[in-house]
Amino acid sequence: MFFGSLPAVITPFIDKRVDYSSFEKIVNYLIENGSNGLVPCGTTGESPTLSHEEHKKIIEETIKINDDRVPIIAGTGSNNTDEAIDYTKHAESVGANAALIVTPYYNKPTQKGLFSHFKSIANSVKLPIIIYNIPGRSVVDMSIDTMIELSKIENIIGVKDATNDLFRPLLTASYMKNDFCYLSGEDGTALAFLAQGGHGCISVTANVAPKLCSEMQLAWRQKDIQKAQELNLRLAKLHNSLFLESSPGPVKYAASLLGLCTSETRLPLVEISENTKKNVSDSLKSLSLI
Repeated sequence: MFFGSLPAVITPFIDKRVDYSSFEKIVNYLIENGSNGLVPCGTTGESPTLSHEEHKKIIEETIKINDDRVPIIAGTGSNNTDEAIDYTKHAESVGANAALIVTPYYNKPTQKGLFSHFKSIANSVKLPIIIYNIPGRSVVDMSIDTMIELSKIENIIGVKDATNDLFRPLLTASYMKNDFCYLSGEDGTALAFLAQGGHGCISVTANVAPKLCSEMQLAWRQKDIQKAQELNLRLAKLHNSLFLESSPGPVKYAASLLGLCTSETRLPLVEISENTKKNVSDSLKSLSLI
């Protein structure tokens, strides 16, 4: 079971190339500040703009730098089923603990297509698979019925839910196997998601406030509800500022203020506005992070 604060790790760039030196710094920073696992090569890691070679090398580097300290959930999704299978087989071969696979974007498959896509990938590996349901980015929404059927496949073990529908984890859990893992994909509702039966959050904010995010998750697990609520309130402005423009633009700017890497993104993402920069900076200052 995966739980707690799981940063969706940013991919640092310098002059359009992956900055592996800064990436090592980021991975160590996240682990040393209490993160319960790492998720490289997700949307926050700008996976749509990574070459196949870069994608695989980043997974390999994450596992190497981590050195078995925390679980690694490798982003291996694609709207091309064969490509997703290739990425997932690679992640399994290099020692990832699980794969995070997004619903196929742009193709707009039916529920039957979604089922067949995930079944094909699951049948190609023994690696645990977490479904990534994010209708806002992929334009398809996996139904509860489809997820129930997929959960019957032995190595499909959980979901990253970015629907922002807080009733969904509670309703889904009433039909699913008891050990199905529910992870939020929305920082702003991460605590509410725990209250509805969730186990943790695959987080953007945890890239720049890993200690606070992990402490909030830990407080919940220790049944210190007041502390969890206080931390949640403290993080609210930062959560909001990191989504004023398309992610990961704001969070990479925040990381640059922390000295972790440059704020560089790859097209079609561009530099964030001065107003957003001020919001991000003010939010970090309010938490004494800079």
